[in-house]
Amino acid sequence: MVKARGGRASGSVSKQTSYVVAGESAGSKLAKAQQLGVAVLTETEFIEMCEE
Repeated sequence: MVKARGGRASGSVSKQTSYVVAGESAGSKLAKAQQLGVAVLTETEFIEMCEE
C-alpha cells in the first residue's frame, strides 16, 4: 500500500521517517519514533489514511 502511493517502506526509523505504523508489540521502533518525534499510526489509522 505504501509503495502504491509513492512511499517507501523502511526497516529502520530516522528523522526522515514520515510515519511508523505500530502494532501491539511494536518494540524498539516505536520507542525510536517517539524519541525522534515521528508520527505513529495504528494499522487502522494507516488504512483510513490510504482510503482518503
